[in-house]
Amino acid sequence: MSAPFLRMEPAGVQTYLHEHIPLSAAMGVRVIACDQTGATLAAPLEPNINHRATVFGGSASAVAILAAWTWLHFALRDAGQPARLVIQKNTVDYLAPITGEFVARCEAVPAEVFEKFLRTLARHGKARLEVAAVLTLDGEKVAMFSGDYVAVKLASGG
Repeated sequence: MSAPFLRMEPAGVQTYLHEHIPLSAAMGVRVIACDQTGATLAAPLEPNINHRATVFGGSASAVAILAAWTWLHFALRDAGQPARLVIQKNTVDYLAPITGEFVARCEAVPAEVFEKFLRTLARHGKARLEVAAVLTLDGEKVAMFSGDYVAVKLASGG
């Protein structure tokens, strides 16, 4: 594989996110890992707290969206297919209150699914992929996320 998975450390991915998606910095998002197997992000309670002293649902959703987006963004770059990547729709099932720092883990999709996604992107200039993430608190599952992302091939030179 080529860059960025082999050359970008979590700190480099985190810097990228904080510079390009400022909300990630405001939420205190930290990148734990981002590689071929997936992306793992963590966020503290304090900047994401609600009136019940738990994580605001929108913050939990945003971190899950960001974990999946992060993996897919860098997977596309690694495959030599940089694209404009947006979320089209998502669902989050909240299983328990989040009372402290939480983690969002997006596992890479199976290789054959990703290859089909890349072929569609190359052929049609646009492709859609469903990506999932699990949110945990102290190792216990507290939410499950599923999102459809649309990639639009970048024009040459842009």
